[in-house]
Amino acid sequence: MPEPTLREELRRHTARVVLPPMLLVALMWVVEIVDVILPLRLDAFGIRPRQLDGLWGVVTAPFLHVGFAHLIANSGAFLVLGVLVGLVSGRFWTVFAGVTVLGGLGTWLIGGSGSVHVGASGVVYGFAAFLLAYGLAARRLGPAVVALVVVLVYGGLAAGVLPLNPFVSWQGHLCGALAGAVVGLVLGRRTRERT
Repeated sequence: MPEPTLREELRRHTARVVLPPMLLVALMWVVEIVDVILPLRLDAFGIRPRQLDGLWGVVTAPFLHVGFAHLIANSGAFLVLGVLVGLVSGRFWTVFAGVTVLGGLGTWLIGGSGSVHVGASGVVYGFAAFLLAYGLAARRLGPAVVALVVVLVYGGLAAGVLPLNPFVSWQGHLCGALAGAVVGLVLGRRTRERT
């Protein structure tokens, strides 16, 4: 069997690292377009804290947005940080699932009564925290450099975990970040133990 060419390797690597976050952002855009065109009021399916039927929102909330401005604000950071998660750890889907579920459950537990939490920003915060925690726990140069870049470029995200704006889910941001840190520490330690 012949060795794969550099072009084939690059194509395979790109498909594994870039395609997953691109597909999820495309799905977010499709959902928002459907929500605007059809009178479905999909945002009602977000996380509704401490309501049993609001648990579905743990899975659906990252795909729901309050208009295109909200979606645009989340899309770029989701793509950049999602690609970095895939590049650094090779475990994009594991990180995405862990941050979505753990962060969503945390939001469901501590979110304000009568509120509905939607948007991918909790996952964005989770990705950023994952990259920091993974870089520290793995103790490898590549992840550590990425962690430093994330701090420099996305350091302003820290204010989003404070209850400063009543229309922003600081609970989702905080829980997403905590979930990302937990997933990063677990996967980073495993990576360190394997090397």
